[in-house]
Amino acid sequence: MTGSEAQRAVDAVWRIESARLIAALTRIVGDVGLAEELAQDALVAALERWPESGIPDNPGAWLMATAKHRAIDRIRRDERHARKLAEVAHQMHAARADSPDDEAAPGDDMGDDLLRLVFLACHPVLSAEARVALTLRVLCGLTTGEIARAFLVAESTIAQRIVRAKRTLTREGASFEVPEGPELARRLPSVLEVVYLVFNEGYAATAGDDWMRPSLCEEALRLGRILAELVPKEPEVHGLVALMELQASRSGARTGASGEPIRLLEQDRARWDQLLIRRGLASLARAEELGGGLGPYWVQAAVAACHARARTAEETDWARIAALYGLLAQLAPSPVVELNRAVAVGMAYGPAAGLTLADSLAGDPALKDYHLLPSVRGDLLARLGRGAEARTEFERAASLTRNQRERMLLLERAHTCGGEDQSGQG
Repeated sequence: MTGSEAQRAVDAVWRIESARLIAALTRIVGDVGLAEELAQDALVAALERWPESGIPDNPGAWLMATAKHRAIDRIRRDERHARKLAEVAHQMHAARADSPDDEAAPGDDMGDDLLRLVFLACHPVLSAEARVALTLRVLCGLTTGEIARAFLVAESTIAQRIVRAKRTLTREGASFEVPEGPELARRLPSVLEVVYLVFNEGYAATAGDDWMRPSLCEEALRLGRILAELVPKEPEVHGLVALMELQASRSGARTGASGEPIRLLEQDRARWDQLLIRRGLASLARAEELGGGLGPYWVQAAVAACHARARTAEETDWARIAALYGLLAQLAPSPVVELNRAVAVGMAYGPAAGLTLADSLAGDPALKDYHLLPSVRGDLLARLGRGAEARTEFERAASLTRNQRERMLLLERAHTCGGEDQSGQG
């Protein structure tokens, strides 16, 4: 096996196994930062040995055994961890570890370890930016450089966020456990927020030259599906998975041949992924079956389902979408929700009704530099035949967005200022 072949093999194995590996090591050593270091040490060992020995039959177990041996070596060098040494030695006593290839595969507690790691990486003691960076690092196996490129920030910035996040978890004594009862209800929104933040950045990039970053959508979907398997009785988890599946189903139709954005009502629905739609609707139904009070992610998924079920743009049930946004405004009030409701009301009951709602948000400080407010107003004004005002709004929206593709679309709309229907960006 050549060095490049080994590198590709190790990279592939790392993406699959890194989260489980770090989770198990965190349980053993009690420190996510140290656990990641040990996992990286095992990765280096694989790069050194696999080109000569070949890929083992169970590469995940090989990495786990190697990392555990590294853990013992590390603990031996630190007398303060004498008790940990005994614990690790006890765990390894029964394993035939003469060669890493002989190490048994991880046990049934691996799922619990992985769930513990999810809650640790998404701990509310961390900022949203730190939670996202740490999650992508330890749960998705992305490198610091890959995370930096995905969010268009300096690699040093991401590295600092990850280092500070680990230090904060250690300083605050964040426990490596799955919260239960009321604590689970309190902590779960933090986890779901991180997953959806990752998805949204992939679905509609806030900045840069690309309208979408599919790799981030895929990572978020993978995390959501894992979470749904680990906590299957939480309806909002299934609601979030449904929302991501249904939105992701449109990905193939959201851009043109040159990467330009295509708005929802103009998309070729034959290009929507029917498998993702079926999966999304099934997850939505699962959330409904569980009951217990449906939350914001379920409501947003129900909105997406209205679009998914409409065979043509004209068949969209905008009255139901407007009602769902009204419900969402009660569950999770925000000016952005009200702006989405204004769009739906404008589609269901006419642009004048939508403009009244949008105008009521004009003075909200949270939307002062939010480009979608003038974008929505521009569309509603255009549909009312107020072209000059619409052009001004589209130009203002273009000046506020940091995404180059979106800027070009908005400037085009300002130039033509036609009477197309506004439906959001799909």
